[in-house]
Amino acid sequence: MAFKFKPGDIKRACGAAAYQKGVTYWKQGKVLFTELLGDLATQQIVAEVSGRNGKVYQAHVEILEYEDGECEITGECTCPVELDCKHVAAALLQVLHDGTSVSSLGPDEALNSWIDELKVAAHEGAVEDEAAQIDSTYRLLYLLDSSHDAQAPYAVKLLTQKVRLLKKGGYGKPTALPLEKATESYYSSEFLEQADKDVAQLLTSNKNYYYYNYSNDYILKRELGALALHKMLQTGRCHWTDKDSPPLRLGAPRQIAFEWQPMGDGHQLEYKIEPPVTQLLRPHGFWYLDLNRYEAGPLQHPSLTPSQIEALLKAPVIPETKLEEVSRQFLLELPEYDLPAAVQLDYEQVQIENEPPIPHLVLHSIEVPLDDGPRRIHSAKLSFIYQGAELEEAPTQLIAQVVAGKVLYRVTRDLDAENSLMESLFMNGMSLIGPEQPKLEWFFPSASVSESAGKWHDFIEHKLPVLEAEGWKIDYEDNFHLRFDEADEWQAELESDDNQWFSLTLGVELDGQKVNLLPLLVDILAEVKNPVELREYLMTQSHFLLPMGEHRWLKVPSERLLPIFDTLVELYDQDPLDDDGRLMLSRHQGLQINDLLNNPQLVWHGAEELQKLNDKLRNFHGIEAVKPPRAFNAELRGYQQQGLNWLQFLRTYGFNGILADDMGLGKTIQTLSHLLKEKQCRRMKLPCLVIAPTSLMGNWRREAANFTPTLKVLTLHGYERHKHFSEINDYDIVLTTYPLLRRDKEILMAHSFYYIVLDEAQSIKNPKSQTSQVVYELKAEHRLCLSGTPMENHIGELWSMFHFLMPGFLGTLERFNRLFRTPIEKQGDDIRQAQLSQRIAPFLLRRTKSEVASELPDKTEMVRAVALEGAQRDLYESIRLAMDKKVRAEIQKKGLSRSHIMILDALLKLRQCCCDPRLVPLPQAKKVKQSSKLSMLMEMVPEMLEEGRKILIFSQFTTMLGLIEEELKARGIRYSKLTGQTRKRDEAIEKFQGGEVPVFLISLKAGGVGLNLTAADTVIHYDPWWNPAVENQATDRAHRIGQDKAVFVYKLITEETVEDKILALQKKKSELAESIYSGRSQGKTGSLTSDDLTELFRPLDEVK
Repeated sequence: MAFKFKPGDIKRACGAAAYQKGVTYWKQGKVLFTELLGDLATQQIVAEVSGRNGKVYQAHVEILEYEDGECEITGECTCPVELDCKHVAAALLQVLHDGTSVSSLGPDEALNSWIDELKVAAHEGAVEDEAAQIDSTYRLLYLLDSSHDAQAPYAVKLLTQKVRLLKKGGYGKPTALPLEKATESYYSSEFLEQADKDVAQLLTSNKNYYYYNYSNDYILKRELGALALHKMLQTGRCHWTDKDSPPLRLGAPRQIAFEWQPMGDGHQLEYKIEPPVTQLLRPHGFWYLDLNRYEAGPLQHPSLTPSQIEALLKAPVIPETKLEEVSRQFLLELPEYDLPAAVQLDYEQVQIENEPPIPHLVLHSIEVPLDDGPRRIHSAKLSFIYQGAELEEAPTQLIAQVVAGKVLYRVTRDLDAENSLMESLFMNGMSLIGPEQPKLEWFFPSASVSESAGKWHDFIEHKLPVLEAEGWKIDYEDNFHLRFDEADEWQAELESDDNQWFSLTLGVELDGQKVNLLPLLVDILAEVKNPVELREYLMTQSHFLLPMGEHRWLKVPSERLLPIFDTLVELYDQDPLDDDGRLMLSRHQGLQINDLLNNPQLVWHGAEELQKLNDKLRNFHGIEAVKPPRAFNAELRGYQQQGLNWLQFLRTYGFNGILADDMGLGKTIQTLSHLLKEKQCRRMKLPCLVIAPTSLMGNWRREAANFTPTLKVLTLHGYERHKHFSEINDYDIVLTTYPLLRRDKEILMAHSFYYIVLDEAQSIKNPKSQTSQVVYELKAEHRLCLSGTPMENHIGELWSMFHFLMPGFLGTLERFNRLFRTPIEKQGDDIRQAQLSQRIAPFLLRRTKSEVASELPDKTEMVRAVALEGAQRDLYESIRLAMDKKVRAEIQKKGLSRSHIMILDALLKLRQCCCDPRLVPLPQAKKVKQSSKLSMLMEMVPEMLEEGRKILIFSQFTTMLGLIEEELKARGIRYSKLTGQTRKRDEAIEKFQGGEVPVFLISLKAGGVGLNLTAADTVIHYDPWWNPAVENQATDRAHRIGQDKAVFVYKLITEETVEDKILALQKKKSELAESIYSGRSQGKTGSLTSDDLTELFRPLDEVK
């Protein structure tokens, strides 16, 4: 098939750059396949061309040949360029080469074809200068149209087309041309003018400015769309809908105005433009289209924005009856539109300028929408008064209009002054409610209703007077319901029943009505996680608000609430009130309202009995003296007589307590005198049960036989005790031991006792032990604890004793730990410590030897230290290193509080090594035979014996006592020994007391309490124990009433070891115990800390 197109036609169709690359591809043989289709008028070529990376593209070319010899070539390809690309050029060159030859052409055609081929060959390696020139054969057309979108009626749609300029005039067949192609470097655009490239750049630089779907169809938007339209109108190739219509030109800006026009039964707001226009356009801002003049250009208005113009264009027909209302709204609420009124409004106009605003604050309540529905809140509405005009809108517009009566005020606002006034409210903690509120509504953002009420109270009470003094106008609306009441007099009422229970109500009188405040106070406590934080908060506030109902609050001085809350915190339980809102108190708990009873701001009713009791307990040293019982075979010392008075006082008023005198001051004698007094006064109708350690059974029998022989004593001990169970009610005193409680529980529970006396009551220090649980359940009219150390390790031990004595007196264990133990031991809370000491003071009587027994001989305490040496030192260090690593790994895994077992085991091995390596249950310890401390002891004992000393040697390790025993035997030193395995305890004691042996070996647990060993004048503690009270108890076996010699106490320790650190911890525990007994803060805590642990495991060569 012969073609009329020539290489020059290919170059004009594809552009010089694509044409030159097509020549290269053709020469390289990359045209793989061509096929000719169509007829003589319209010829089509289908081809496959290999690309740069070997990918094959499909090209489709259409050739229109005109009678005048001209032809129009349009090529499409599957490559990224898509139109008139290098692949199309290569395919055309291949077809031209395959379908033509010189022999088949006429002379002129052959010559022309030859010349064209020469040109192709001449241009294979370079692009001619013509490539940089604008091709006059093609043009880019811009066709504008309405978007026909009801949602955007003024939007402008753009269609871009490539057309061929015909020699006869007009355009050839249009081809779609996306502007993106004109901006791509590999697309030839030599027919584009600079203006076309500018338009393409504007419309493709940001897709937000046009609608783009990779076609030639666009929606002109925003600033870039308007700029592009401006440039298109200047090209002379911009048409409205049809390429054959006259081109549009850029017209001069025109003014748009609005006026009311009659329309049926009303008026319509219509725009007016001179000269009239065909249509409005809105690429960015409003434009006009005038098809009479074929012009388009921007519209202008002196004050309206494009959005305001578009809003006005949507105006409906306004009925005649609404014209005046609409006119008034435009005048007053929409002054920025500056429109002529639909009807004449009869207002006197007043201009206000250079006037300072007067702030007007109105307190009221409004309804606001929330996620869970609307809610009414209290707010303050702010407005600004300029003479007779009051402006309620935010200070954003400089000019404001407002009508008052028949006067229209036009106000020039002082925006700086208004913003400064708003800042005053911000500084007072208020915030604007939100943009949905049309007026300046202020409120207090708060996490709770009570917090909001507190802020309002502070604002009304303290801030509003300041604002008024500064010239603010303050008003209240009727719906501002917040009310803050005060009550000068509080009333408390206490009722008692026959079962020694009290019911407490606490309230005020408001508007003639009595209001019980206890439910409110208990609710507050229920919401508080840490009562200490509530107390600290009250101490920083002058008052506290209690809710009295919706929007009503009672203003209470914090100093009045503090003692009430302190009392309720201790009494509070999960459900402490009965159905009538009364607090139910036992007789013991009634003592805890002592602070309230003494509060001068409370008027009490019905509290006479409890008041009288509290008055007496406030200072128990003034208790009335009683006569000692008849037939008591001893003369009571002065402090012992006071002890008897105190015991009688407790019994008289139905209370129980702890006799906590130092060891050796005669707690047993005081107790026996008290029981004998009760017997003689015929109040003892039931037997008294005395529970004591096994080691003290003999002591109680002897003391009772010596001092109160008229009291019948039954000892329930030994294998044949069951024979005497039926005789319990025939005796005055029944003796039993703690270990036997669990076995004899059923028998003892079947009886009621007049008194239950716990000797060495620290035996129930663990409230969860089986022994403690049995003791709690025993029935008795009165209870008494005897203990020289009621608190050995921590103050939780006190709770257990008081739970036995007066259940509920110190609350539940959980509450006691939360309110007292944790704050005192871990936080060093002096206030809580003082409160606890004050609470227990009337029920704990403690006298030390230094206070009451001046005739007691001196006691001299000494620490004898010895250094570890040789193999013993090496063994200690190896154990320390291994245990330190093991303990710290355990702490890292479980935490300090849950690693106590591992810590104690590690410390035990170190302590054993200090005493004697043979105590350590490790293979390497068996090879070490030397003991520095044992060597020192065996140097001391012979010397002391030569001086005539009688010696008590205490150790907590019975195995260690066995090693000492071997040394004594080897040296021929006579001794006696008492451990938990000793059967004939009394015989072992008598051998020493009677002078048969000079040395008494005693295990700390078996002989540390209850024994009377006044024959001794020397006490040696071979190994220190954590608890100083236990050591002191052991010392007091010798240093007690009846001792007539000076007593020397030796504590043996190994230097720079764990034993050194134990002495320091003993001091800390001792200070804590003394502070609780005396009520004085020592600034110490009793818990093992990480710092303590570091000290305990410190290497031997790090001396501190």
